[in-house]
Amino acid sequence: MGIIWTIIIGFIAGVIAKFIMPGDNEPSGFIMTTILGIVGAFVASYLGRALGWYNPGEGAGLIGAVVGAIIVLFVYGLITRRRTA
Repeated sequence: MGIIWTIIIGFIAGVIAKFIMPGDNEPSGFIMTTILGIVGAFVASYLGRALGWYNPGEGAGLIGAVVGAIIVLFVYGLITRRRTA
């Protein structure tokens, strides 16, 4: 059940992150939005554990996943901007 919740939270976080940070270079589509949110949730969980905010085995919540997805979206935009320039 944890994987399913991660996918659901990841999708919601990806959608919210795309609304907060829209742009032309960002990935679009259902699957890319879901992947963006899931990766963002993992990034937020890793950073939260490294900073001592989360215990081992504890994942980031929706707000943390959104922040992580925004970070991933920003990095993705930087990478694609360099390739096209």
